[in-house]
This record gives sequence, structure tokens and C-alpha cells, in this order.
Amino acid sequence: MSSKTLFEKIIDREIPAKFLHEDELCVAISDVNPQAPMHLLVIPRKPMPRLCDATPEDQALLGHLMLVANKVAADAGYGDAFRLVVNNGAASGQSVFHLHLHVLGGRPLKWPPG
Repeated sequence: MSSKTLFEKIIDREIPAKFLHEDELCVAISDVNPQAPMHLLVIPRKPMPRLCDATPEDQALLGHLMLVANKVAADAGYGDAFRLVVNNGAASGQSVFHLHLHVLGGRPLKWPPG
């Protein structure tokens, strides 16, 4: 039996977090190590290690995550200026292998980001 990811433990309330949104498909929390004034995470309840592990059956879930990201950014006062980031794999900076969207805002964000 594999162990739970950090995000599964947060979803199961085994690790405390500041929940900003919760529904049957996902949760949104504040990042504990913010990289911008607004740094939120949108996390699907379904364990999916990386975006590249998604299947066609996940299409509705992935769209839902985007809409929730929009909602939590708006609720935080940054609905017209935010960035979404999805790291896919260790080489891209992914450290928790449970798909999640970073929602960043509240300061100028440069391009290119890397």
C-alpha cells in the first residue's frame, strides 16, 4: 500500500491548512511558502501525480480546477490579474507528486517566468 501524498493528508485534514474553497472535486488552500502576496493552491481530490498522467476522462476535472482557480483569485481580490502555474515532473520544479495549480498574484510577474 502506498503512502498518502502531502496533499492527500491535507485533504483528509491530517495536516492543517487554510481552506479557501472546497467541493466534491477539489480544494483550494493558501500556500505555506508563498512566492507572491497571493499564492494559492488548487488541488484535485483525485490523486493524479502529474498533469501528464491525466486521461481524457479527466477533462471535466481539469476544466473545473481552472474555474476554481479563477474563483479563488477573484475572492482574494485578484480576479483580473493572476497567473496559473502547473509544474509537471521534477525537472520542472514539481516537489509534491499530486497535481496542483499554483494561483499567483499581487505583484508584477515577469515573463519568461523561469
